[in-house]
Amino acid sequence: MSKEKKSEFKPYHHPAGGWGAANATAKVLMEQSVLVKGSRGLLSMNQPGGFKCPSCAFPDPDHRKTLEFCENGAKALAFEATKARVTREFFAQHTVTSLMEQSDHWLEMQGRLTEPMRYDAATDKYVPIAWDDAYALIGKHLQALDSPHEAEFYTSGRTANETAFLYSIFVREFGTNNFPDCSNMCHEPTSRGLPPAIGIGKGTIVMADFDQTEAIFVIGQNTGTNSPRMMTNLVEARKRGVPVILINPMPERALIRFTEPQDVLQMGTFGSTAISTDFVHVRIGGDLAIFKGMMRALFEADAAGEDVLDKAFIAEHTVGMEAVRADVMSTSWADITRISGISEEQIRHIAGIYAKSNATIICYGMGLTQHQEGSHLLQQLANLLLLKGNFGKPGAGIAPIRGHSNVQGDRTVGIDEKPTQAYLDRVRDVFGFEPPREHGHHVVEAVAAMEAGTAKVFFAMGGNFARAIPDTERSYAAMARLNLTVNITTKLNRAHLVHGKDALMLPVVSRSEIIRTTKGEQFVTIEDAMANVTPSRGVFEPVSGDVRPETEIICRMAMATLPNSKTPWADYIEDYTLIRDRIADVYPDIYADFSEKMKNPHGFHLDIPPRRRVWKTPNGKANFLVMPGLEVNDVIADPAMLRLATIRSHDQYNTTIYSNSDRYRGVYNNRLVIFMNKQDREDRGLENGAVVGLETYSDDGYRRYVDGLTILDYPMPRGAIAGYYPELNPLLPLDFYDEVSGTPAAKAIPVKIVPSVASAAPIRIAG
Repeated sequence: MSKEKKSEFKPYHHPAGGWGAANATAKVLMEQSVLVKGSRGLLSMNQPGGFKCPSCAFPDPDHRKTLEFCENGAKALAFEATKARVTREFFAQHTVTSLMEQSDHWLEMQGRLTEPMRYDAATDKYVPIAWDDAYALIGKHLQALDSPHEAEFYTSGRTANETAFLYSIFVREFGTNNFPDCSNMCHEPTSRGLPPAIGIGKGTIVMADFDQTEAIFVIGQNTGTNSPRMMTNLVEARKRGVPVILINPMPERALIRFTEPQDVLQMGTFGSTAISTDFVHVRIGGDLAIFKGMMRALFEADAAGEDVLDKAFIAEHTVGMEAVRADVMSTSWADITRISGISEEQIRHIAGIYAKSNATIICYGMGLTQHQEGSHLLQQLANLLLLKGNFGKPGAGIAPIRGHSNVQGDRTVGIDEKPTQAYLDRVRDVFGFEPPREHGHHVVEAVAAMEAGTAKVFFAMGGNFARAIPDTERSYAAMARLNLTVNITTKLNRAHLVHGKDALMLPVVSRSEIIRTTKGEQFVTIEDAMANVTPSRGVFEPVSGDVRPETEIICRMAMATLPNSKTPWADYIEDYTLIRDRIADVYPDIYADFSEKMKNPHGFHLDIPPRRRVWKTPNGKANFLVMPGLEVNDVIADPAMLRLATIRSHDQYNTTIYSNSDRYRGVYNNRLVIFMNKQDREDRGLENGAVVGLETYSDDGYRRYVDGLTILDYPMPRGAIAGYYPELNPLLPLDFYDEVSGTPAAKAIPVKIVPSVASAAPIRIAG
C-alpha cells in the first residue's frame, strides 16, 4: 500500500472541463494500465453498436460526435476495464476483518473479481466456490425460509432491462415484492411525487428541447460532476443567449464557467463559457420558499392584469390552481425570504425571467429529492411549470437528472416494491403464476426488517448496499444478523465485507464486455433519464472465463430455487430476444414490438403522456397540489444546529471512490472534510482547518458521531454545511426520510459540531 499523501486545500480557479478534464481522463487510463484498451473502448461508448456508459443516465445527443463520453464516464470505464485483479490468492492473504480496515478507495483499486467466492467463517476469509455449488447454496437458503417475505432483493441502477425484468419475475414467482432499490435512496420522490401531479414519475423532455428552450433552471444538481455531458447542452444554450438560473446551496465550478473539451477553439485558446446567469444561493431546505415566492410573484402580476399565466392551458388541462393560489398568497414575503435566505428582489427577478420565457426547462437533482418532504416538494415544482403551460410544447418540461445509467429502466420493467394490480395481472397472464399482491419493502424498511430479525436473506444485484444506506453502524449490525448475503458484482467493495453468516460474491460480465451464449453474441438495453431505450453491446473480452452474465445468474438462481417453475429460464440464458418479447407482453403499451425496435441501433423513445398533454391521473387532468407551510424538514429549535448536506466529490461516482481528491472544490487527499460558512465557524470560535467531530440530533437513544473532520471555509449559506457521502452516512438516522417515497433526507441532516477526540493534524490551507 502506498504511503498516504498529505492533505491539502488549494482553491481551484480554472474553468471546469477543458484541459483539466482531458488530463484527468488520460491519467486514469494510465493509472489502471489500460491506456490503449481504454481509449479503444471510449470510441465505442455511447455509440450505435457499442455499449452504454456504466455511470450516469444522461442521454446521448440526437447527433453524436466521434467522442461521446465525459471525464467521469472515462473513469468508470477505466476502473471497469482495469488490469488489476482480485483473485483467490488475494483473498488467501486477507481476512475480511483486515479488509474492513481499508478505505473505500483502496478496495476499489484492487480490481476486478474473477471467480465466485464464499465466506468461510472458520478462517474469516473468502474462498473459491463452484458456480453450481453457489446456486445450490442460494436455493437451500431460500427454500428454508418460513416465508418468501424473509428475503430482500436489492437492485443497482446499473442493472440492464433484461436482467431487471427477469429478476422481478423470479422474485415474484418466489413469492414477495421486497424490492429495495437504489432509486429508494435518490429519485424515488420523482417516481412517487410526480404521478399525482402529471400522471407519470419521469421527466418530460427530450434532448431536442434544449435547442428550443428560452430558459433553464438547474436546481439542487451539480451538473459538472454528476452528469457532465449535460454541460454541452448548457454551453450551447448560453451561446444562444438562454438564461441559466442555478439554485443551490453551493456554487459549483462547472456551473460558473466551463470549457468544452471537444471544442477545439476553446481548448486551443484556453477559452470558456460562463454558464449561470443567476446564482440563487439558497439555504438548505429553502427551495420550497423560493418556489412559493416565484408563484406569488406570478399571481401578483396576474392580479395586476399582466399576461403571465397560460390561462388557456390551465383551464383545459388542470384542476386545483385556486387552492394553490390561496396557499401561496397567504404566505408572507417576510417568511419566504427568512426561510429561503434569498431576498424578495432576487426571487422576483428570477420569477420575471420565468414569466418572460415561452418555454422553460427545470432540471433538478438530489438536492430536491433527499428531503423529508421531497415528494411534495417536487409537486410544487410541477405547480410552477403548470402555471406557464410548460408541458407538451417544444423546449419545455421537467427534467429529473437521474444518476445511475439504468435506474429509470429498472423501475419501468418491474423493480417496484409497490406494483400496481394491473401490472401483477399481466405478469399472471404472461407467466402463468399468481404473483404476491401485498406491497414489499423499500430500503429503509428492508434494513428495519434485518434489524428485527424478520429478514434472513439479502441479495444485491450490483451496487454497494452496505455503504450506500443510512445509519451506517446500526445498518452494519442489522446486516450481520442475516443468514445469507449474496452480492452479484464486478469489483470488491464494502458491501461484501458486511456479510451474513453465509456470504457469496458472484462476479459478472461488465457493461463493456461481450456476452456470448450458444445463440451467439447478445446485447442488453438501457433506458436513460429521458426515456430513450437503446441497445448496449460490449466490446472487450470478459475479465476471466469464470465470470457470468447477470441474466444467466438470475436464471440459474431461479432454477435452483424453483424446481417446479414453468418459466423457461434455460431458454432465457441463451436468447435475450425471448426476454424482450416477454417484456413486450407484460408492457404492451410502451414496449410493443420491442425486439423489432431494437434492430435500430439508436433505439426508441418510450411514450411520455404529458408530452402529448395527456394526463394518466385518476381525474384525467394535471393537478395543482397544495403543500402547506414553507418547511421541508423537521424544525429543531437550537441555535447551535446546522443542516448537513452529504455530497459527492468530483472523483467519485455514487459509492465508487476514484481518488481521495475533489479538484473543483480544491480538496486534495482528504475526504473527511466539512465545508462551512466562515461566519458560522467564527461564531463557534473555530479556526479554518480545525479538526472537529459532528453529532446528529437524535431522540432514539443512538449516538451518531463522526470524528476527525477538517473544517474548510467555503461559500455556504449561514446554517448549512456539506461533507462527503458515504463517509458521513453514519450521521443520517434511518427514520429521517420522506414518508411518501422512503427516501432518506441526506440533504438536510441536523447536526452540531463537537470537539474531536482524534489526533488528526489540521489540513494545509494554500493560496
